Amino acid sequence: MIITVTLNAAIDKSLSVPNFRLGRRHRTVEQTTLPGGKGVNVARTLKTLGQPVIATGFAGGATGTRIVEALTDESILNDFVRIKEESRTNTAVLDPTNGEQTEINERGPAVTEPKIGLFHDKLLYLARGAAMVVFAGSLPRGMNSDVYAGLIRELRQLGLVVLVDTDGDPLRHAVRAAPNVVSPNVLEAEELVGHEFNDDEDRVIAVREMVDLGAVEAIMTVPDGCFASVVDDGKRELYRVRIARREAVATVGAGDAFLAGYVAARYEGKGPGDCLGFGVACGAESVQRLGAGLVDPAKVERLRGEVDVQRLAAPAEVS
Repeated sequence: MIITVTLNAAIDKSLSVPNFRLGRRHRTVEQTTLPGGKGVNVARTLKTLGQPVIATGFAGGATGTRIVEALTDESILNDFVRIKEESRTNTAVLDPTNGEQTEINERGPAVTEPKIGLFHDKLLYLARGAAMVVFAGSLPRGMNSDVYAGLIRELRQLGLVVLVDTDGDPLRHAVRAAPNVVSPNVLEAEELVGHEFNDDEDRVIAVREMVDLGAVEAIMTVPDGCFASVVDDGKRELYRVRIARREAVATVGAGDAFLAGYVAARYEGKGPGDCLGFGVACGAESVQRLGAGLVDPAKVERLRGEVDVQRLAAPAEVS
């Protein structure tokens, strides 16, 4: 079983609005409304890929009820801690005439200490039947920025594979807790390591730096694929994985689809190159759809043949 953790779950609205301009009245030509938050998006893709997954986190108020009911309608197994304050609603506006995307994300509810304790107990209970846990997304109000870090340490001690996709202070704390995999995008990685990346050499250095900060493995997603520092048979490997960029319908959730693809392949015991390649194919397929976490498995398989998986350097022994 794979657990996805979404502490700041949401209802995500994606709107396609041609010639979008601030201060004007518009009508959508297409729209989707789905339960979201990064971990929920990962769970959706994993379910579509046929992997056993359960989504957990916090769900608040009437919006939280809507999130839980919608996930159940999608046949996504879920077990959320219910809270009083309303879960957030996020809105993404895509202008199909120029590809520009505008996102407005609410900050989400406050969570009390008793509810945090209840979630902690629930997660450890669920972990008894799981092999992998994915922590993804922002934290709600009232939660310490080191919450992921503490949970990572506990789950690693239980022998689970733990992956993290977040940003800011929660990411800084999490990477020091030695997760199996940390998976930021470029902007998140730049903030984490403390400098901008000018070229591919900088990006390779960045994934090494993230490992030096504490992660066992580091993957940095970029618009056409990823860079990664991973371990294979006790040796450190560096990878550059890419696919030809194509016109996107919407890019919201592409990183979540990538991570889900990577997790799905790793859960099946595939090697690092295959896991990264499958993740890139999932991310590339997802941008053809309005709505996060949506992929067509048959199209993913076809795209997999277009992914270039390149090992960048001879492996060195892992200390």
